[in-house]
Amino acid sequence: MQRLSQAESKQSFQGTFVYERNGNFSTHSIWRQVEPGGSVRERLLQLDGTPQEMLRINGQAQCVNGPIASAVVDEQAWPAHGLDAKQIEQWYELRLDGESRVAGRSAVVLGLVPRDQHRYGVQLYVDKETGLPLKSLLVNNRGELLERFQFTQLDTADTQPASVLQPSTDCSPVRVVKTRTPSVESWRSEWLPPGFSLSAVTQQRSPVSSDSVDCLVYDDGLARFSVFLEPLHDAAVADARNQLGPTVAVSRRLTTDEGDVMVTVVGEIPLGTAERIAMSMRAADMHAAR
Repeated sequence: MQRLSQAESKQSFQGTFVYERNGNFSTHSIWRQVEPGGSVRERLLQLDGTPQEMLRINGQAQCVNGPIASAVVDEQAWPAHGLDAKQIEQWYELRLDGESRVAGRSAVVLGLVPRDQHRYGVQLYVDKETGLPLKSLLVNNRGELLERFQFTQLDTADTQPASVLQPSTDCSPVRVVKTRTPSVESWRSEWLPPGFSLSAVTQQRSPVSSDSVDCLVYDDGLARFSVFLEPLHDAAVADARNQLGPTVAVSRRLTTDEGDVMVTVVGEIPLGTAERIAMSMRAADMHAAR
């Protein structure tokens, strides 16, 4: 697991992978160059459907092209991104499920079986030579496939040609959205799934109003979800629950002394867990009606 978590920041490569979610497939090329100083430059290009492109440096998007809402251009979509091996072992049973081959390369198969019903299981096919994830399968507690990532071709050359790491002229620079950090004490949760802890707190302007939206991010070392809290100002907005593949979104109205707030939980966690989290959120310094 330690080798797996380190490979993404130390190994340069070029490859083609397929991504499947909710029965839909897409094919992508990826180029990643790790510089001697540790800086990581990465370019993603969708090869079918609506054109999509992204250039990232050290995980931060520099330019994008096309509708990039798909999870495949999100850092979360990359298997083993930022793994915390010690933390994972507390909440997942780690199994060695044998050996296999992916994209013509020998792989060790690791199973991460959740110890409770509040997270999904993962099967990772890890390249023997480099430690890179060659394939990952995300499954629910019934063993149903929710998401697949799989390389079909991989070249682990240490140096990538400079030309392949340059974005096309259609790749538009990302506009930096200034965020600020709200007080952590503004909100509290009366219940969180075991093992999940607060990892980030931000605040930014709502895309549909002049209000600020608080965002709380929680993770267990592998899975992650976000809680968004936005003032409603008496707007008539109904509670909602949706699921697309592994990603759920649950919204509910929360009444506080300063007015109603829409609580929205988004992440790759079971729907029932997301609903319970949404119902548990409270305004920390105010009386909140249930």
